[in-house]
Amino acid sequence: MNIEELREYCLAKPGTTEDFPFDSEVLVFRVLGKIFLLTPVSAHPPQFNAKCDPELAVELRGKYDSIKPGYHMNKQHWNTVVADGTVPKKLLLELIDQSYELIKNSLPKKQRDTL
Repeated sequence: MNIEELREYCLAKPGTTEDFPFDSEVLVFRVLGKIFLLTPVSAHPPQFNAKCDPELAVELRGKYDSIKPGYHMNKQHWNTVVADGTVPKKLLLELIDQSYELIKNSLPKKQRDTL
């Protein structure tokens, strides 16, 4: 997965926007204003921070060397995932989906209903 594939996948999700709120390096994806994924645009291999169920986060970190506690994030709820080919693409997409859903489900019902 490269940065453009990641970007296209995230932007296809309802209510998603992108911006660079911190600097020109870290691209942030939000659902109705709440962050669900961050990625440094020049990282090689590509990597991203995604929210994850805490129990699953620990399990994935034990299984894959390229999944680590979230860099500059709450380590209990966020993972940094390096897309170096050791994590199957299907799982990368599932992690993005899960992060989106966790954030979407934390929104007030009125906002969720707009999606």
